[in-house]
Amino acid sequence: MTDLPIPSALTIHQILGLEPGPKLVVFGAVHGNETCGTVAIRRVVQELEQGALSVERGTLTLVPVVNPLAYQLKRRHGDRNLNRNMCVTNNSQDFEDRLSNVICPLLEAHDVLLDLHSFHTPGIPFALLGPQNNSDRLEPFSKAEEEEALALHLGVDRFVEGWLETYGQGVRDRQARGAEAHVDYGVGTTETIRRYGGIGITLECGQHDEDVAPQVAYRAIRAALAHLGMAAAERQPLPPSQPEVIRLYKVLDRLHPDDRLCRDWRSFEEIKQGDVLAVRHDGAELTADQNGWIVFPNPAAQVDQEWFYLAKRSNRLRLC
Repeated sequence: MTDLPIPSALTIHQILGLEPGPKLVVFGAVHGNETCGTVAIRRVVQELEQGALSVERGTLTLVPVVNPLAYQLKRRHGDRNLNRNMCVTNNSQDFEDRLSNVICPLLEAHDVLLDLHSFHTPGIPFALLGPQNNSDRLEPFSKAEEEEALALHLGVDRFVEGWLETYGQGVRDRQARGAEAHVDYGVGTTETIRRYGGIGITLECGQHDEDVAPQVAYRAIRAALAHLGMAAAERQPLPPSQPEVIRLYKVLDRLHPDDRLCRDWRSFEEIKQGDVLAVRHDGAELTADQNGWIVFPNPAAQVDQEWFYLAKRSNRLRLC
């Protein structure tokens, strides 16, 4: 830990247009070592203060550092991962519980969330989408078309779906082997705003330390303002001519400290059926069951936590 005092407040910038319109909230540093959103949001704040950018319709709320403890510690989390098990609680157990009690009402008060992240291994930026319209218990949703339209105008070509459904299966796998887990552990910022009736996009802007990541984040904020009609002078990017849509379908947990990836996989590296991906501590090999991609490989994953995901090409027709 650090000798600095534990943060006791969030810094929030809010701009109210004089005409009615959407309520957009933009998050940076939900994970404290993912600072591209922080840099981009502070750039937008400066432009608003200098008059280089103006909001004419609706409400723009900017939160450059959503998890100030993790940001202060320069790591992914404070006491725990804020982007899991997000809910309001009367029995706060840690710093992230206290944060959730502030963030959840903030999300409830908005229509749209743009959550800016980055990733550990090299790769290209992508947007994480919610589910297609459905009435299932896990993640009921009725605004898929609105969410897709926003995602298509954020300046990226790759789109990923299937997060909570895949995570839910991972939770059931943990429960089957006796590990403590709950399906709502997979609920983060975007899942929360969808439960409140809004839409949300997680934009993974690039590798943590790449100079391009803050640029991707900045352009996405400006593009969201244009798409939502909040800043009339803004010009939104054209949708990609050949979007790449990928579906997560399986999560593999690390079960022992000596479990190891068979090499330094890059996120979204293509894999072929039968490729050996990882080796358990007892020598058992984990192989790809079909052609696709390995996603979010984490060689430092904790035991009984997600280690890597498998993904395949999606048939989401509105995007393909």
